[in-house]
Amino acid sequence: MRVPDGFAVVTPYIFADGAEAYIGFLEAAFGAREVGRSITPDGRIANCQLTFSTTTIMVSEASAPFPASRAAFYLYVADANAAMAKAEQAGAETIMSAADMPYGDRQGGVRDPSGNIWWVSQRLTADPYF
Repeated sequence: MRVPDGFAVVTPYIFADGAEAYIGFLEAAFGAREVGRSITPDGRIANCQLTFSTTTIMVSEASAPFPASRAAFYLYVADANAAMAKAEQAGAETIMSAADMPYGDRQGGVRDPSGNIWWVSQRLTADPYF
């Protein structure tokens, strides 16, 4: 099986209303970096690839056949408090303040402008099983 560099066997693919603005949010809030884009003949985003460190996701403009999707993502960061503040400044709504969890993460949650939930987590322990 072949998987392109930067992609995983399962890669998140988000359809968003206002994909251009949503991509800007992901860059501002979480430090995503655009690595590729294709545009439809009418100028809409057909596909945009963004990397988050070692992970790639894809974003496309929603349409009638492919309406806006909603999902939840678990994002590991170096500093959960700082990442939560950055996401809020970029337009996310806090749904859970960052706190230490019994499974070894400091975690908070935000809802992004497209309605997706991002669990922002900082690993506090080296124990892989909690």
